[in-house]
Amino acid sequence: MTQDAVPFWFLRGGTSRGPYFRRSDLPEDREALARLLIGVVGSGHPLNIDGIGGGNAVTTKVAMLSASDDDWADIDYFFAQVSVEDRQVDFKPTCGNILSGVGPAAIEMGLVPATDPVTRVRIRAVNTGARVEAEVQTPGGQVRYDGETAIDGVPGTAAPVGLQFMDTVGGATGAFLPTGNPVDEIEGRRVTCMDVAMPMVIALAADFGLTGYESVAELEANTDFFARMETVRRAAGVAMGMGDVSTSVTPKFGLLAPARDGGTVAARYFMPWRTHPSMAVTGAQCLASCVLTPGTVAEGLAETPDAGPETVVLEHASGRIEVIVDYSRDADGITLRSAGLVRTARLIARGELLIPQA
Repeated sequence: MTQDAVPFWFLRGGTSRGPYFRRSDLPEDREALARLLIGVVGSGHPLNIDGIGGGNAVTTKVAMLSASDDDWADIDYFFAQVSVEDRQVDFKPTCGNILSGVGPAAIEMGLVPATDPVTRVRIRAVNTGARVEAEVQTPGGQVRYDGETAIDGVPGTAAPVGLQFMDTVGGATGAFLPTGNPVDEIEGRRVTCMDVAMPMVIALAADFGLTGYESVAELEANTDFFARMETVRRAAGVAMGMGDVSTSVTPKFGLLAPARDGGTVAARYFMPWRTHPSMAVTGAQCLASCVLTPGTVAEGLAETPDAGPETVVLEHASGRIEVIVDYSRDADGITLRSAGLVRTARLIARGELLIPQA
């Protein structure tokens, strides 16, 4: 079997992991690129046994980096979500957890020079147009991975990676509320359709007969819920102007419930055909924005001020995630300026990945 060798860096970013490539080392043609990424991950088998995927949507993600020609950005970050089993690649969404590793990876690749003691990397998420500034710890000009920062969903502690997200509204649909309404009734369910960092369909857990505190295993076993959710998600995709979303991972789906462990709200996030083991960074921004917006399905779950910055704490299946949202409210709703989070990342491996030419 003839194989091609492609340089790669393998990182955990937030609560996801996957290979990071230089975009110039990969095919420009989208169909050829998709075929290559299917081979990289090993899509087509539940364990991704013939690739480096991990048999879960949070471990079948790919980041492709290049020096940016944008006047503001240093790095262009192009994301791909590869399916676990059905050999599909979705280039429409982005991923904020994988983005946590973009700054460190760009420095490791030599695309951005490191400065002592911190390197700020300005990133353009080309899938959605969002701008993100990452603050990476680089004492002595070397990326630091050890530290005292813990994030729920990842064991141990590591060096913090600060992320400040801008221009996140309407990246996929062109609108904060793609249907024009804070609440819609779709397939008999009240939902909020929102596009902040990630287009989402958001509902109250109680409206699906759930508490919102279920474990991942309990949700995964609830096939009736997934069937109902998918019916609503597909109809909402049409209402959001996204067309037929039956084979697309967007819009994602989220459930909200009153907090029970000192957070702002409880939340569960779906990818969309599996339950996220913790919480997506992009999804967290959208859910936090829903909580802060008057008239959405989240109204009444928490008291929030008329202006930020405000820290919204989402209780998820593995713990909590904090989103610091800078916003203001007026008669027309809210204006979002930025959202900030702290994540961690770790370089796990680097070298050459061998990919069958076939």
